[in-house]
Amino acid sequence: MSTAADYLIINALGALDNPNAAHSAATAGKLVQNSDDLVIDARTLADAHASGLTAVNITLGYTLGDMAPFEHTLREIEVWDAILRRHPADLLHVRTAGDLHRARAERRIGVIYGFQNAVAIGDDLGRIDTFERLGVRVVQLTYNQANHLGDGSMAPENRGLTPFGRQAVEALNDARIMVDLSHSGERTCLEAARISRRPVSINHTGCRALADLPRNKTDEELRLVASRGGFVGIYFMPFLNTSGHARAADVVEHIVHAVNVCGEDHVGIGTDGPVTAIDDLDAYRATLAEHVEHRRAAGVGAAGERSDTYPFVVDLRGVDQFRELIRLLERRGFGPERIAKIMGGNFAAYAERIWGA
Repeated sequence: MSTAADYLIINALGALDNPNAAHSAATAGKLVQNSDDLVIDARTLADAHASGLTAVNITLGYTLGDMAPFEHTLREIEVWDAILRRHPADLLHVRTAGDLHRARAERRIGVIYGFQNAVAIGDDLGRIDTFERLGVRVVQLTYNQANHLGDGSMAPENRGLTPFGRQAVEALNDARIMVDLSHSGERTCLEAARISRRPVSINHTGCRALADLPRNKTDEELRLVASRGGFVGIYFMPFLNTSGHARAADVVEHIVHAVNVCGEDHVGIGTDGPVTAIDDLDAYRATLAEHVEHRRAAGVGAAGERSDTYPFVVDLRGVDQFRELIRLLERRGFGPERIAKIMGGNFAAYAERIWGA
């Protein structure tokens, strides 16, 4: 049986944080999480290393809220730059695909700077080059709602990209930044995948054929992204089951379906969560209802978010999450080569196509 240490493990969308630390716990019910709220302490780093994690695409910058998007995003980049400077023995800023392999060789955790909303671009495409110089490597076009680039998964009109959105995709291609279509509406995803000169990604999603919820992608979307050399990451989220109570078995089934649709060279993982598990689920549950209601009232929640469901898979979390997934994939009949691709090899190959070696 293989272990996590045998594989390059890349989380296409995740987090580095200790959600049990006092500061993080105090902000758990906030609608907007800032990088200043994160607690990256000894446990965070120890857990990340113990899990076998090689690299993770973290979310920074403006996603939603009342702050000025561009200025807030620059501030968030400064915060993460400072975090990396404080932990040079543990963390490595990933700018190229080669840095993913370097992180593993040096036993550090690669940190990929990514956005979950492109609002910070404003009306100035020149900002994309600024973000690239500052080390941003992934830009998700929309969050759940519509923005000035296109419609998100919860926008009822499903209008696709705007004219400015099409220009932004071209500029992101020029800058060799990943165009991430997670959270996008169906037409936005299909149009962006078709017009992009470089392969695009859906870094954290599920398969709508298995759970018909807006945050999951149709087979048409998955197939198109893969056919053009892109990448699809399956998340560990409640949207994998229409009951809202997703389990590890659901994660496996969505990976299997994605592989069947996309081919084994285009599927990976994007958990949408941290390695360090929440210790006190009862206390966390007390804040969850407030958090879900705030998101609903602000118009940024997604169908499937409920106060009685966790935003993670209960039996696939903590430092053993990757080892457990490997074990389940082996049980499902996947061999070491295919598992290696899913756990990180496919993302690394995709990153090389976009960022270069």
